[in-house]
Parts: sequence; C-alpha cells; structure tokens
Amino acid sequence: MPQLQQPPGGPGGPGGPGGGRRARGRTAGIVAAVLAVVLLVGAGVWYVAGGDGGGDTEKPVAGASSTADAAPAPGKAAPSGPKAADLNARREDGENKVLWLQENTVDVPGNGVAQFGPWFAGDIVAKALYRTLSGYSAADGTQKWSVRLRTTVCSAPTLPSPDGKIVLGLESDTTGEGQCDRLQMVDLRTGEAGWSTQVARSGIRDTLSDLTLAVNGDVMTVGRTGRTDAYRISDGKHLWNELPGDCQPYGFAGGTVPLAATSCRDATGDHLVHHVRRIDPATGKEQWAYRIKKGYRVDQFYATDPPVVSLRNDEEDRWVVVNLNADGTYRSQLIGDAADDYAPRCEKELRGRSSNLDSCMGVAADASTLYLATRPVSKGLGNPTNSVVAFDLATGKIRWKAEAPAEQTLMPLRAEGGKVLMYLSALRSRSTARGGGIYALPPTGGTLQPVLRHPASASEVETTFADKLAVYSGGRAVLMRTFIGGGDDEQEKSTVSMLAFGD
Repeated sequence: MPQLQQPPGGPGGPGGPGGGRRARGRTAGIVAAVLAVVLLVGAGVWYVAGGDGGGDTEKPVAGASSTADAAPAPGKAAPSGPKAADLNARREDGENKVLWLQENTVDVPGNGVAQFGPWFAGDIVAKALYRTLSGYSAADGTQKWSVRLRTTVCSAPTLPSPDGKIVLGLESDTTGEGQCDRLQMVDLRTGEAGWSTQVARSGIRDTLSDLTLAVNGDVMTVGRTGRTDAYRISDGKHLWNELPGDCQPYGFAGGTVPLAATSCRDATGDHLVHHVRRIDPATGKEQWAYRIKKGYRVDQFYATDPPVVSLRNDEEDRWVVVNLNADGTYRSQLIGDAADDYAPRCEKELRGRSSNLDSCMGVAADASTLYLATRPVSKGLGNPTNSVVAFDLATGKIRWKAEAPAEQTLMPLRAEGGKVLMYLSALRSRSTARGGGIYALPPTGGTLQPVLRHPASASEVETTFADKLAVYSGGRAVLMRTFIGGGDDEQEKSTVSMLAFGD
C-alpha cells in the first residue's frame, strides 16, 4: 500500500485529495464490525428451496432438512480435536476462558470456499459457509439452528439489520459459474428463512459477479459497477435502483450514517468523476456530496461518523485518507510517517468475490482520532510485529504510536467508551506461548490495558487462524476463519472454524 504523506502542493482540500507516495505492497484483507444485538427466540433446521424465476419476490419453502451434507442436528457436539475444557485446565492466573471451539461440519468443494460472518443476534452468533447458514449459542457454542441454501453464498453484508435479519447473496445456479444475483433473507434469531428474490440485470454493463452489500436500518443496498438496488429487509420490497442524473452509487457503507461511493459518466460513457455522497437508502435522495479528485475512487469507508474515507488512484498506485465533516465538507487528510507502511486488512483481497466498502480490521475512529495499524514486519528471526498509530482527525497529523509486544500484532477493532479496542494476536514458538486477546488504549496512548486475555494454552489453536476475523461483542471475543480449505473429509472436520473467549 502506498505510504500516507502530505502531497506536494499541500492538502487535497475540498476539491479532492492530493497524491500519496508509491506503494511498497498491497493490503491484505479481513473485516471487523460492531454487530447488532437482538433477542434469541427458537431453534431448528431449515431448508430453503429457491426457484429460478425473475425479479419478483419469492417465498422459500422451509422445513426439516434431509440432505446428506446438511449441518448436524442442533446440540450435536464437535466431532474431534481440542476441547475447551482441556485448554482451560491449563489456564494461568488472570487469563479468561476458552468458551468454545466450533469445528467445521460442512462438506465444502475441493478448492475451498469463503466463510461469511460472524453476526451476533442476542445470544446467537451466526456464520455462512458454502450452502449453509448456521446459528450457535454465543455462550457455549451449541448449534441452535441451520439453514440449507439452494446455491452457494457469494456475498453478505458486514452487518445484519438492527432486529437481527441477514440478507445473503447467492449464486444463480450450482455450476460454480453463475452470477451472484439471488438474495435470501434469514432471521438470525430463529433461523427462519424469509423472502428471496433475483436481482434484475440492466444491460451488459450491469455485472452481478461482485456485489457490495450494506445494511442501513431496514434497508439493504446491492451495489455493483454503475448501479445500486435497494430493498426493504423486513418484507423484501424493491425500493429503487437507478437514480436521476448521470451519477450512480456503486456501494454503500453500513451503519447509522449511510454513505455511498458514486461515479459519474462523461460524454464517452466512462466513469471518470467519483464522489462520496450521503444518500437516504430508503428513497435514494441525496443529502450532500464531496467530489473526489480526478483519477481517485473510494477504496473503503474507514468510518462514517465522522466520515473517514480511503481513496485510491489505481493508475498511479497512490493512496490517501481524507477526513470529512458531518456535512460532507473537507476536514483534513492523514499525514503519515514515511518510515511506516500502513496496512488495515480489508475484505476484497481476502474473499475475492465480495467487495463491501465497510469491512476493514486494523482501523478504528472516534470523533477526534483515527487509529491505524502498520504492516507487520519481522525483527531478526522472530515473528512479525507492528504498531498502532493515532492520527488527529482535525489536522491529519500523528498524535502517538504504540508498539505491539514482541512477535505479536495489534489490530484496532473499534473505538468505545473513550478508548480504542484492539485484537492482540497470539504467539506460539518453540520457546514461548502467549495468548492473544482484546486490549485497549486511551486517547493519549500509553500502556496496553487488558480487556480480555486469551489463555496461553489456546495459543496453538489460535495461531492456526492465519486469515481471520476478530469480533468483540457482549464481553466475548470470537475468532472466525474467513476461508475453509477443501480436502479430505477428515481434514475438513478437524478444522476449527470459530473460537470464542470470555468469562
């Protein structure tokens, strides 16, 4: 990723960003999000049978699954591998518990598939893998329900709706070459399948292979190049698609402040002018627009309240981060240290097909400060380590830098209660075992404060999660693999797909 630096000629200003320096590497990707909390009401195994119709809303058939590769019945114990009780028996003073380990129970294709989630709904934590969506008790990992889907999950929003509903993107058929053009709603509280529909294609420019899904209240937007469709989550009603004028959104950020990335066609039909816009997702009505300098596009929304936007120039391989005021006017631009290589980990590079714009781990913001992780580097023969850098959003300048412990890495998750919460990776080497955990720093920096200490006895399992999501919710930390590799059945079943810690 290019280094953040004040560009020649001063800051980008309201007319758009200036350029950063040349890249030394690419950002790898993972997501983290603050997830909605709702009540758990029920359990069961469901099967969703979607038709092959057009864009009209379809009600799926739901009932007990009898397919051979369905997830095991609710409450069935994990088949093998490490047990939480064994790991907890070797805990040291001050360490929190391993609450549960969830081994993979889904037979996946030989090349492996992406795993989506985790999403919290009350005391349920849910994930989607291949053609299965499953919900588990966040307290003990017991499976509460499972939904068998007609085709493979190809996209999913970072957040569920505030009342615990998720809308998944599914492939159009089972050939492995279908478009990502079907939507299926499921209530995460109960596992009950709701409406489904097919996204209508509007010409050859409308590609449905790489969707950007975002939830804002009771609305989910389905973005892709040159077009966005909006649906009401509660009943599946299609709200709008193409907006008036030449500028169209191609992706939203989820949450309470609906920000959209838009592009505008010139006379040749090319998309050359990009904006950040605040758009009401229920109506498509614009509230404000910030024009981005020519050649740049929205890469990620690092925060929406206040707006902090990562912008990229692909042709010149430049990268800048612009901070906006609540009304969309220019506030500042980050000015990085030339010695640092900043590297939040976002979804696009990791999962390939999904391209959500609100899906980075390693970055967090509050009203005055942005916290950004640097790229891990090895010092000597040890494991890589990194730092977290705090930027003043009013000026874009660095306030302080906090080093991770030796051979471990820190990744900001979110700002909460006046502090930044971060995931600290575990360490397992021939001579040393250290658990990971959730740690905090105040706005002034200083010494890491433990919030949740993972036991060193679990470090061997925790370090196998090479590309993972770390989510902290309700006093529990949940790690989830974002990819389950194919192989023989025994390998698949021995893969720990989720790992939870708490009291």
